[in-house]
Amino acid sequence: MDDSAQRVLAYLTEVEEAAEDVLADKQQIVDLDLKRNRNREALNALRNDRSLNDKANVCFGNMFIRLPKEKTKTMIQKDQEQIDKEISELRKRLKAKVNHLNELQGKPELKGYNLSPLSNEEIKAINSILKR
Repeated sequence: MDDSAQRVLAYLTEVEEAAEDVLADKQQIVDLDLKRNRNREALNALRNDRSLNDKANVCFGNMFIRLPKEKTKTMIQKDQEQIDKEISELRKRLKAKVNHLNELQGKPELKGYNLSPLSNEEIKAINSILKR
């Protein structure tokens, strides 16, 4: 292969690797979101459970263990917090990876992609200004 064909092949390989990395992160976010939804359903089921039994059956892998409901709720809530952290970290990294991929492809940077939501304090300040 001549030099220009080698450069084209290297460029396409780099773009393809960057695209695969973006797709892998997106899929991981989807998987974590499914897990988060299952945890939320489990928490709601525990909250709405009216039985007199103070223990719940919890599935760990391929076995069920009977644990106190409060301990189960605490475990699920901690798992939810961990999943939320992982999803937010993945989303932050995903923005950089998408920008890198666009840069490799010669596309302009996405407008409005790096926006962040207003904090509660900022919303309250805006509302107080608008009420006047």
